[in-house]
Amino acid sequence: KQWYQRRVRGPGYAIGGLSGGEEKADFWRMVTLCTDHLPQSKPRYLMGVGYQVELVVCSALGCDMYDCVFPTRTARFGSALVRTGQLQLKNTQFATDTAPIDADCSCMTCKEYTRAYLHCLLQEDTTGVILLTIHNIAFQLRLMSDIREAIRADRFPDFIKEYFSIMFPGGDYPEWAVEALASVNVNLRT
Repeated sequence: KQWYQRRVRGPGYAIGGLSGGEEKADFWRMVTLCTDHLPQSKPRYLMGVGYQVELVVCSALGCDMYDCVFPTRTARFGSALVRTGQLQLKNTQFATDTAPIDADCSCMTCKEYTRAYLHCLLQEDTTGVILLTIHNIAFQLRLMSDIREAIRADRFPDFIKEYFSIMFPGGDYPEWAVEALASVNVNLRT
C-alpha cells in the first residue's frame, strides 16, 4: 500500500513473487491483497501464472494479464490443454484416436493433425512438441478471449460457473478456488 501511495508512474502494475510453491489459500489471498490496493484504471499483470483454473480465478480477483511457461513446458511432456484439463497424448490410448485434440479449436494443429499422429510424433520427434505448443498457446489465448468476452457481456460469473462445471464435472472444485471466488461473490456451489 505504501508503494502505491508514492504515486509511482507507469502503464500498469506487476504482481510477482507468487506461484512459487506456496499454498493456494495463501496465493489467492496475496493476489486479492494486491488487486484490492492497485487502481482498476491500469492493467494488473500477474507474473508466472498460467494454469487454466488460476487464470479464471485470478481474472475474477482483478488481474488482467499473465505470462507463464506452462503451455510450452507441458507440451514438452506430451500434454495438450483442453477445457476438461489435459490430454496426455503420449499415452497409448491415443495411438489410434483419429480426432483432433479439440474439435472446437481452430489452431493449425487441430485443423491438420489427429491425436494418433501427434501420439506417433511425440514418441521420437520434436515436431510433435512444436505442434502441441502451437495448440496450447492457442488454447490459452482462446481462454483469455472467452474471459474478456464474458466480462464485456457482463456475464463473467456465469462463465466461471460454466467453466468450472466443465473442468470439474463431479463438482469436486478445489477448495482454494471456491473460497477465492466466494470473496468476489461468485458462489460455485449454488
